[in-house]
Amino acid sequence: MSKIKSFRPLLLAMAFLFTSAMPNWTTVAKAAPSLTSDFKQLSSSQIVSAMGAGWNLGNQLEANNNGTPSETAWGNPTVTQALIQKVKAAGFKTIRIPVSYLKAIGSAPNYTIDPTWLSRVKQVVDYAYSQGLYVIINMHGDGYKSVSGSWLICDSSDQATIKTKYQKAWQQIANTFVNYNEHLIFESMNEEFDGTYGTPNTTYYSNINAYNQIFVDTVRQTGGNNSARWLLIPGWNTNIDYTAGNYGFALPKDTYRSSTVPSSEKRIMISVHYYSPWDFCGEESGNITQWGATATNTSKKSTWGQEDYLNSEFKSMYDKFVTQGYPVVIGEYGSVDKTSADSTNNTYRAAFAKAVCSTAKKYGSVPVYWDNGYNSQYGFGLFNRSNNTVTQQGIINAIMSGINGN
Repeated sequence: MSKIKSFRPLLLAMAFLFTSAMPNWTTVAKAAPSLTSDFKQLSSSQIVSAMGAGWNLGNQLEANNNGTPSETAWGNPTVTQALIQKVKAAGFKTIRIPVSYLKAIGSAPNYTIDPTWLSRVKQVVDYAYSQGLYVIINMHGDGYKSVSGSWLICDSSDQATIKTKYQKAWQQIANTFVNYNEHLIFESMNEEFDGTYGTPNTTYYSNINAYNQIFVDTVRQTGGNNSARWLLIPGWNTNIDYTAGNYGFALPKDTYRSSTVPSSEKRIMISVHYYSPWDFCGEESGNITQWGATATNTSKKSTWGQEDYLNSEFKSMYDKFVTQGYPVVIGEYGSVDKTSADSTNNTYRAAFAKAVCSTAKKYGSVPVYWDNGYNSQYGFGLFNRSNNTVTQQGIINAIMSGINGN
């Protein structure tokens, strides 16, 4: 002990000489990219108001041919700027662009996304972004076991590989769009779950929570506008009850966000979908074709999922998240065309859409209609993508009426 003390003056002198000769790392370290001048810091209420009513470019960039992304593989034509302009002209302010990567992601360790595919994704994003629309892009079909090439599987035994691949993929996507302003929103994934309906498995749910945390950390750490933009995350299968209820959903920590974001504000949104009652919204039969208080044939109306249920579901998301500063995005909703079974069906499809939008507005949420491009029996289409015409003006009118409080 005494020897150590005797060397202290010499050690202090050496330390002084060493540190005085070192550069000032605070000045020579490369500064993180700053926000671009056109990036606007929008609060939760401001972003919801600005996003208005949304529309999904469904069954396009998430389509695939045996696991290889292909926007025409599921029967829709190549996406054009003219289509997006038509959607904007109809009154929509937000476009959600589902994207699958699947076999377009290369092998370990870099997991490089096929640059041709990523370039096409960027081009379609630009169709909407250049029009001043809000744009949501996600990782869509990569988590479906039923999709060839899927890999983002929450009940897989090899979670370490999945998480590394997921981080590398989102890092590339985030860097591609780093300079886009607040009009671009990243959504971590789509209807992620183990494929079984019912109470979520807590272990698999924890893996979904981990994906969301990796997503937030990865995007934020790419810097620039990504450090402050709004990010959208889902719970179990984008199910309202399993997200708002006590089933294991965990909000990710936003550790790396920009210091320019006011400490009292959030930059994370919650994604859920709404297709209730399913026998009206999605079941491919002519049994249930009417919905709501104006239904004229009770035998054609579901026994559940009417206005009171819709209100309680959206209110539960409001109470759990919106009141805490986390906006809710109803990333998908809609009902299929059953006019072949009931000529009055479109009246009730419009009533349903209006009710979803007006209730979303009431509870501070953004409704985004699911359009898969199909306009025949059991299709969700509002537009004909081949000639860029409106096919369901009545439903569009109902959506705009609902979101505008008319």
